[in-house]
Amino acid sequence: MPRLKTKIHELRRERGMQQAELAELVGVRRETIGKLESGKYNPSLKLAMDIAKVFGSTVEEIFYFEDDDDE
Repeated sequence: MPRLKTKIHELRRERGMQQAELAELVGVRRETIGKLESGKYNPSLKLAMDIAKVFGSTVEEIFYFEDDDDE
């Protein structure tokens, strides 16, 4: 079954941004960003769009599905 993956961690690192900074910009808790990055939380469409806006990107460029059949 496909699993939602994100590029949030990489994008934050490229910009020298902490989880707390991104969380504040999109109106969620730091823990939510951590859960998104670890694949333990699926964002609402609004949150996904807000994150994409912060990075000047599209939702499709940040969030993608990957098969986890190997696990």
